[in-house]
Amino acid sequence: MLRATAPGRRPARPHTPTLRFPIPNTSARVQDVTDDRPGPRHAPGELLRRLRLRHTTDPVTHVERVPARAGEPAPWPDWAPDDLRAAFARRGVVTPWRHQTEAAELAYAGQHVVVATGTASGKSLAYQLPALSTLLDDPRATVLYLAPTKALAADQLRAVAALDLDGVRPATYDGDTPRTEREWIRRHARFVLTNPDMLHHGILPGHAHWSGFLRRLAYVVVDECHTYRGVFGSHVAHVLRRLRRQCARYGRTPVFLLASATSGDPATAAGRLTGLPVTAVTEDTSPRGGVTFALWEPPLLPPPSSDVELADLVSVRRSALRETADLLADSVVEGVRTLAFVRSRKGAEVVAATARRTLDEAVPGLGGRVAAYRAGYLREERRELERALLHGDLLGLASTNALELGVDLVGLDAVVICGWPGTRASLWQQAGRAGRSGDEALAVLVARDDPLDTYLVHHPEALFGRPVEATVLDPANPYVLAPQLACAAHEAPLTPADLDLFGEGAKEAVDSLVEAGALRQRPTGWYWRHRERPEVDLRGEGGAPVCVVEESTGRLLGTVDGGSAHFLLHTGAVYLHQGVSYVVDTLDLADGCALVHAEEPDWSTHARDVTSLSVVSVRSYTDAGPVGLFLGEVDVTSQVVSYQRRRIATGEVIDTRPLDLPARELRTVAVWFTLSPGSLARAGVEAADVPGALHAAEHAAIGLLPLMATCDRWDIGGLSTALHPDTEAPTVFVYDGHPGGAGFAERAYRTATAWLRATRDAIVECGCETGCPSCVQSPKCGNGNNPLAKPEAVKVLDVVLTNLAAASPRAAASETTPHGGVTLDVERGGVLPRQDDRAARRSPTAHNPTD
Repeated sequence: MLRATAPGRRPARPHTPTLRFPIPNTSARVQDVTDDRPGPRHAPGELLRRLRLRHTTDPVTHVERVPARAGEPAPWPDWAPDDLRAAFARRGVVTPWRHQTEAAELAYAGQHVVVATGTASGKSLAYQLPALSTLLDDPRATVLYLAPTKALAADQLRAVAALDLDGVRPATYDGDTPRTEREWIRRHARFVLTNPDMLHHGILPGHAHWSGFLRRLAYVVVDECHTYRGVFGSHVAHVLRRLRRQCARYGRTPVFLLASATSGDPATAAGRLTGLPVTAVTEDTSPRGGVTFALWEPPLLPPPSSDVELADLVSVRRSALRETADLLADSVVEGVRTLAFVRSRKGAEVVAATARRTLDEAVPGLGGRVAAYRAGYLREERRELERALLHGDLLGLASTNALELGVDLVGLDAVVICGWPGTRASLWQQAGRAGRSGDEALAVLVARDDPLDTYLVHHPEALFGRPVEATVLDPANPYVLAPQLACAAHEAPLTPADLDLFGEGAKEAVDSLVEAGALRQRPTGWYWRHRERPEVDLRGEGGAPVCVVEESTGRLLGTVDGGSAHFLLHTGAVYLHQGVSYVVDTLDLADGCALVHAEEPDWSTHARDVTSLSVVSVRSYTDAGPVGLFLGEVDVTSQVVSYQRRRIATGEVIDTRPLDLPARELRTVAVWFTLSPGSLARAGVEAADVPGALHAAEHAAIGLLPLMATCDRWDIGGLSTALHPDTEAPTVFVYDGHPGGAGFAERAYRTATAWLRATRDAIVECGCETGCPSCVQSPKCGNGNNPLAKPEAVKVLDVVLTNLAAASPRAAASETTPHGGVTLDVERGGVLPRQDDRAARRSPTAHNPTD
């Protein structure tokens, strides 16, 4: 790979968001993508050069050139029917690539297989080939396809239907399927495309209605299986075990065929997901066009004061959202079909609206070629946007990761990624959306003003030339396993043989369900005791979605998941839908409804919450003298208590308004470290600076944890305090934001030295004096990023790293007190809480609540 890293740069002068390129003639419609469309007007390198012209100081910190690659074809398998080969040939597939036939051969021979290759490598054909061949050879066989998103299932339906194979009868079965069609699908469809949620909520509870389909099931296709991580992945793992259980009851053992982006150890991850031995095919033999990949750091904003010393203290970078919107607009002006990935629903709406406004100011009507795409839209809106992009009516689209997965968006020339997407796997998935026809492509990662993003754009070696992460999930999580066993018992009584299927911890979980009165044990097994079925949310989103309704018309605008409603739909919140602003009048959590009215305020809203934490138990710890490193269970109580209104143009805080929303409780897993007061004093940290030092170290540590674990900072929370009542020492906690944990804290504990060293480096290398969003400030701090002590945070981390270097981990049960707990000297690593009374103890709010 060729690398070119930009030299050191000085702060940029103020940026004026004007279009600097010649405006194309927009009267002619973009050529349909099904035609032999010419390449982009400029090669990726030239396009990147022109995009950089907007800045007086080069915003590009690094350019990575991923070279083109030739493909390695292979002959069709002997068992592939002639009709199927002819159908693929009509779609332009004359011969398959070697990795496609290798995976297809394994699956056709009855082996469970995962094909883990790059974006646009043709994974679809790898599972379509054995599945469709079986459907053509056996008129009774059926296939079940699972996708993590409705958009991907709809895309695959189009692909299978376009083959026009007699008797296959493909159909989607999801929440958007009209009830009038569902009975026909259950009885007659042979290739059913759905998602884990519908399998969990609809198919498995109603398995008797699906008995004909299940007793003939030949293949289960699990597409984009690398997305099933954390709590969601752990739930899906048990949904698949429930599916295997029902198939076995009907006398079938289907072959599982999984497709994944390139990931670390895909065979192990797929085996953990399915509970089966899985063979991995990982060598990508498809051709690939070259990719020019740029790392882009937005410029510093002009100082709010003419005082030079003050300006150095408060330097802030231009918003990544605004920078992405400008890049999207400039690409559209160039006639370059561009997809911008934005991390949040609100962010996608803001990017699309800003780009539209900029384009319309230059050429009235050109803004109509840009739209937003996200979850929460109604079905008709999503399908129309997909059609418009595929047929060239849209030139630019700002999307959440709803379009990251597999959807064949042929003809895209460029991708702009607004902020680190959380994993290298997601980064390459999103970058691979461009150039899917084999053409040269441009990808740009725009850094947010955030510790991790800043670290990555200045350390390209952390992104390029390194293996992607392994998928993290934990099916043994008791907060996942017990509810899933309850669902299984509702479908059919559990037997001892079933417990082996559900794996480690199943017997203990069943016993807890019996004790809680959910199951009744009889000689023939364990029976569900209630008339209604268990309510289990696979995605851990905090309950049923909340409907957003326009009060004056009663029109349903969209939905927001229950876990986000406190932050996005509180009274007074600004809600964006397709570029139109609404203000929330009332939020009724009981009825799951938010009433809104249309309004275009010149401010945005930002919810703030407070958190308290108490330690329940300790799993293991590292005694490092004056430092202690711990892993264990904690109880977290959080409450959204207020929101800020900020000027859109300047970010100025207008006011803070109180809210009256219920508190929410969470038992989860945390990693935390403690320091003795003496070690801090010897390191030069004054007592008055301890809260700010710990708070700053906590923020930066949260921001850098996604470098080690497959999470982002919104999956985790934190708390720091100069004296926590459970540890009796200065303490920094980082916890998983999901019930029972998601494996992130465990990963942080195992990689603590590398994690905290990267955290220290990110703080030291930032050029600000007292802290900024690029190092120790957090976008979700409940304390308004106060207090923070940046220099002292480095001293705190130095103390931790120095002492951890000579320490070794110990099991929490290795030393116990007569009272049933584990203790350390306070002047060494702090105190381990007694584990026999922690569940009943409630910790007061810490000095520095959740971040």
